[in-house]
Amino acid sequence: MFGIGPLELVVIAIVAILVFGPDRLPEFARTAGRLLRQVRGMVSNAQNDLRNELGPEFADLELQDLNPRNFVRKHLLEGSDDDYDDKPVANFADTPQRLPAGQKPPYDPEST
Repeated sequence: MFGIGPLELVVIAIVAILVFGPDRLPEFARTAGRLLRQVRGMVSNAQNDLRNELGPEFADLELQDLNPRNFVRKHLLEGSDDDYDDKPVANFADTPQRLPAGQKPPYDPEST
């Protein structure tokens, strides 16, 4: 959780007791819990609004997908799910031959 180990949590709890005191600590914890719940609700509403505004083609959008690391990991490093035909790989005999020296390549003036 946030890269905090059990020892760090104990230190944070001890500092919180010293700073806020044992009397005010439960009230502070309730307030922090309420604040966290409100922030989670706002994030959830923002995600739903974003999905609704983008339309049905982005219904499965996750905000984690917008992180560049996750994007690269998802699209470049994972295996491809595309079904490829089992066509044989072209060998060098199927490739066009080089033009003889001095011969100009074909040119189509309408294509340029």
